[in-house]
Amino acid sequence: MVIKNRSKICLCISCAIIAVALILTLFGQGINLGIDFEGGLSMQYDLKTTVTKGDVEGVLNGMGVGSYTVTVQGSGDNEINIRIKDVAKDDIQKVQSDFETGIREKYPEALSIGDVNYVGPVAGATLVRNAVISVLLASVLMLIYIAIRFDFNSGLSAVFGLLHDVLIMLSFMVIFRSVIQMNSSFIAAALTIVGYSINNTIVIFDRIRENAKKLPTAPREEITNLSIRESLGRTVCTTVTTLITIVALCILGVASIREFALPIIVGILAGVYSANMINGYVWAFLEEKRRSRKKA
Repeated sequence: MVIKNRSKICLCISCAIIAVALILTLFGQGINLGIDFEGGLSMQYDLKTTVTKGDVEGVLNGMGVGSYTVTVQGSGDNEINIRIKDVAKDDIQKVQSDFETGIREKYPEALSIGDVNYVGPVAGATLVRNAVISVLLASVLMLIYIAIRFDFNSGLSAVFGLLHDVLIMLSFMVIFRSVIQMNSSFIAAALTIVGYSINNTIVIFDRIRENAKKLPTAPREEITNLSIRESLGRTVCTTVTTLITIVALCILGVASIREFALPIIVGILAGVYSANMINGYVWAFLEEKRRSRKKA
C-alpha cells in the first residue's frame, strides 16, 4: 500500500469541523451541558410495575419543567432515572412530589422510595476546572515523557495530536448537541481517549525512531510514510476490535452508557486519524526545520 503525506488536507478537514462547532457556539448552539455541569435534579426509582418512557415524559411535560433526560431500563425490576436541569434547590420537594403524584394517577402504587439528588452549579464549575487541569497536566507529563524517550519534536507532535483529538471530541459534542448531553462521563471519556491516542502515536513514533536509525539521510517524510505503512496492520486490528465493543455498548446500553460510549467512539476515530495522518508529519516538518537550521 502506498502511503503519502495528506496532512495538510487532513488538518483542513479538522479545522473545518472545529470552525463549524465554534460558529454554532457563537450563535448560542454550543455544548448541551447536563446537570453535572449546570446543576439540576436527579431522581431514580425502582418501579413496582412497568411504566413506559412516554408516560414519564407526559407527566414531566404536564409539570412544565425545562430541559430533562429520561432513562427507563428493565433489569429484573424496572428502573427509571430522570435528570432535570434548571431546578432551584428550594423547588426539589415540589418537583419530586408533583412527579410522583402524576405517575400514581395512572399507575397507583407504581413507585417505591426514590433516590433524589441535587447537583448545584458550584459542583459543575469545579468539575469543569478539574477536567481542564487534568487534560493539561496529562499533556505536559506526556510531553516530558516522550521528549525523554524519543526527542522534543516527537513530544510536541504527540501533544499537538492530543489537543487535536480533544477538540474534535468537543466539536462533535457541539454539532450533535441534540443527541447527547455532556455530563461527568464525558470527562472519563476524554481522559480515556488521551491515553488511547497517545498509545497509537507512540507505536508509530517507535517505528519512526527505528527507521530513522536505519536511514539517517532519508527525508523525514519518507521515514514517516514507511513507519505508518509498517504499523497499519496493528492499527486496523486494535481499532476494529475496540470499536466493536464500544459500538455494542452504545447501541445496547442505556442513556448514561451512551453518554460515555459516543464520545469514546468519536475519540477513537479521531485518535487513529491524527496518529496516522497528522502527528508523524508534524514531526517530519519540525525535524526538517531543525536539520535546515543545523546546516545553516
